[in-house]
Amino acid sequence: MDSRIARTAEALTPGGPLGTLRTVTSLAEQHVKPAVRWSIGHALPRAVLRLAARRGDLQGRITVEASTGADLTGLFDEIRARGPLAATRIGHTTTRHEVVKAVLSDDAFVTARPRFGAGVLGKLAAWSSTEVVHPVQPPSLLAVEPPAHTRYRKLVTRVFTARAVEQLRVRTQEIADELLDDLDPSSPVDLIEAYCGLLPVTVVSEILGVPTQERSTVLALGAAAAPSLDLGLSWRVFRDVETGLNSFDDWLSRHLDALRANPGDNLLSRLITAREDGEGLTERELKATAGLVLAAGFETTVNLIGNGISLLTKHPAQLEALRADPSLWSNAVDEVLRHDPPVLLTGRLCARDTTVAGVPVRRGQLVTTVLAGANRDPSVFENPSTFDVTRPNARDHVSFGAGRHYCLGAQLARMEGEIGLRTIFDRFPGLTTLPGAHRRPTLILRGFERLPASLA
Repeated sequence: MDSRIARTAEALTPGGPLGTLRTVTSLAEQHVKPAVRWSIGHALPRAVLRLAARRGDLQGRITVEASTGADLTGLFDEIRARGPLAATRIGHTTTRHEVVKAVLSDDAFVTARPRFGAGVLGKLAAWSSTEVVHPVQPPSLLAVEPPAHTRYRKLVTRVFTARAVEQLRVRTQEIADELLDDLDPSSPVDLIEAYCGLLPVTVVSEILGVPTQERSTVLALGAAAAPSLDLGLSWRVFRDVETGLNSFDDWLSRHLDALRANPGDNLLSRLITAREDGEGLTERELKATAGLVLAAGFETTVNLIGNGISLLTKHPAQLEALRADPSLWSNAVDEVLRHDPPVLLTGRLCARDTTVAGVPVRRGQLVTTVLAGANRDPSVFENPSTFDVTRPNARDHVSFGAGRHYCLGAQLARMEGEIGLRTIFDRFPGLTTLPGAHRRPTLILRGFERLPASLA
């Protein structure tokens, strides 16, 4: 008996066999698995797309050129000229408005997530997977399909009703006023840091029931996780994103426990208790929803307000039209969304052989729907490159997507955009942007990283 106890003790010591196994497992979790996730999910696709871009492939080109912040109007037109679905090395892409809507609304297509099959890549992907909630991984609404999506969205939609959003309008106006009160009109300011980012993160924090003293944490976590929607991240950015998502996951666990113990008058507290046929959201689903609200509700609205400020300062006649008729502000927000949308594109994977606009699409092929390109389709929008706040059909843009994955936060984004833009131009009618504006290097999310301005 004594010898067995001794052997067990030896195995459990740091230098024993079990101790060694634990060390190896820990090293794999900390270093090897993340490296494999990055290699499969980012390094390999980036290499393939860059090679495709050098060979003139449209999918490769839009991926590479978008990350430079370049004007993509010519590329949108080129893709559109290649037919309803332009062939690429990995599937198809389109900038035609009716085709984008058709693909996003067709149940033959599902959300595009990497699928590596049963081979070596598939086994490595399964081995290296992580349980940390990710905005574009299940159970996020962006990444699940019916029947799970149907149940999930029903519960979430109950909370994000038009009435619930409208109840936030007065508070959103108060937040905008408070933020502008803190600005010194005599000093230049980076509007992304001082206003465009703080407005939506404060609104999102109230939706999530985040205590005031923790909102800087949410802002930092949101900024760190923002590139998570992109494909082809560098190793450094990927590690920063994973660190941010891990921290957010840990924070969410504590926050959900606090709300269960002391529920408040906020949408996340209501979501915790929401039930459909007696069934509510699991812990992972609640985390995924909160993460999606932060990633989509915060990051896209930052871009909407920043892009809107930039466009209106560059088009003073349009700003004068809004001052002459303030009822146009709502339409102006939709024109900003059409002309310079916060999200460039989204992808769908063909789940079964089908035909779109007369073009056969095989099971397993990727179709990239370029939302920004569809918003410039001349068959729908007259003079599509012109920014016009009086455009009668500005609301026909596809910046919120279409079909079952249409953006749940569309009403919230419109409301925040309208208040955010109208209030800053009412308060500072002499606002002008300064040299030094810098677009974000992200592919999917399109907006400004810095937007220096003079308020006087």
